[in-house]
Amino acid sequence: MASLVNDPCGKRRIVFVNKDGDRKTIYLGKFSKALAKEIKMQVEAINANLIAGYPNDGATAEWLGKIGDTLHAKLAGVDLVPPRQPTEAPEQVRLVVFLDSYIAGRTDIKPRTLINLEACKTRLVEFFGRDRALDSITAGDAKDWDISLKARYAKGTIGRTIKRAKQFFQAAIDKELIGKNPFAKIKPPSQVNESRKHFVTLEDARKVLDACPDAEWKLLFALSRFGGLRCPSEHLALTWADVDWARNKFRVVSSKKEHLDGGGVRWVPIFPELRPYLEAVFFDPVTEGAVHVIRRYRDENQNLRTQLNRIIRRAGLEPWPKLFQNLRATRETELAKIHPLHHVCYWIGNTERIAQKHYLQVTDEDFTNAAQKHSAPYSALLAKTAQKTAQHGTRTEHAQNEKTPEKPGFSEETSEFCEENRYPQGDSNPCLSLERAMS
Repeated sequence: MASLVNDPCGKRRIVFVNKDGDRKTIYLGKFSKALAKEIKMQVEAINANLIAGYPNDGATAEWLGKIGDTLHAKLAGVDLVPPRQPTEAPEQVRLVVFLDSYIAGRTDIKPRTLINLEACKTRLVEFFGRDRALDSITAGDAKDWDISLKARYAKGTIGRTIKRAKQFFQAAIDKELIGKNPFAKIKPPSQVNESRKHFVTLEDARKVLDACPDAEWKLLFALSRFGGLRCPSEHLALTWADVDWARNKFRVVSSKKEHLDGGGVRWVPIFPELRPYLEAVFFDPVTEGAVHVIRRYRDENQNLRTQLNRIIRRAGLEPWPKLFQNLRATRETELAKIHPLHHVCYWIGNTERIAQKHYLQVTDEDFTNAAQKHSAPYSALLAKTAQKTAQHGTRTEHAQNEKTPEKPGFSEETSEFCEENRYPQGDSNPCLSLERAMS
């Protein structure tokens, strides 16, 4: 039997006689009476089993497994249970081991995405070291890494790299390897680099087409410049069965979008600029019986970008940045001027947000057209406004002698001009802008 003794200040102790007849005391400290009674009952059971030479039953063994180290140590101190063996701290997961494991497990991603993940892994390991413990990387370390990236890479590369790093460490959180993401507060820079945008004019496109070595290369270029296809994936997937000559359109399968609803399939018009190059290959006797539209340039070892660089130089031009993407962007910019944007985005295979952020461009022709469109009317308006101002004297005298519009200088002639030219009288009104400039 064991006794529960209540000491001053709410402290409690358990007294019992062990199998050797020795009196033992367990000092519990401040415990509730109910909890102290439960511990007393378990002490009696354990002590009885030791005296009888029996093992503890399941309920008692389970209770011993649940109690904390402090209480367990007190029981071990009076020889009721053996001391607990110190548990070894879990082995720290090394950075490179986790990154390799994560990438190997992503069997659902495209080869290009895999390359991007490997590139981010290389930059992380290069900075932090292969043997760095995953949970030892702090938010301050992440900031230092961000600063090091800015000294070496362009904004687009930095943005992609930081997004991948966040992805890696979020996966580590999901696996409960770390408690928080050290890259959470690192804001990736915009991946839009305006200096790398380039509009490929029709004149330059014709020069490049003339420099192409054969009909298939001309079609490769035309599918990008006039069809807006992604090169090379969408070019090489295109078959003659995809071309619907009767309905004047062709089917494009995008491997980049196949995981989305619709399987990455879209239909693109056979634009008038594209048709001659498509027909030239289709009616070529050499291609009779061919399945794929592009036959000669399907080798994975061929670098179409390098070849296009040479063709552009042969045409007497300097290669532009992002060779094939800028061809797509040029086509989307052209089409957006004459078709609803949601139609254009369907044909090109992107969203309106992506189009406006990465593809659509303001060209020199836009500035020229804007300036020429209103040059004569603006000159006439300027002359009329100057004449009216001279007739009515200063603005102060005019305001005192006559009832005028709230904003001086906005004459009936100006209003008539704006009405005739369908300009609303508001902040976007060029007539009002001119009037403000003269006041």
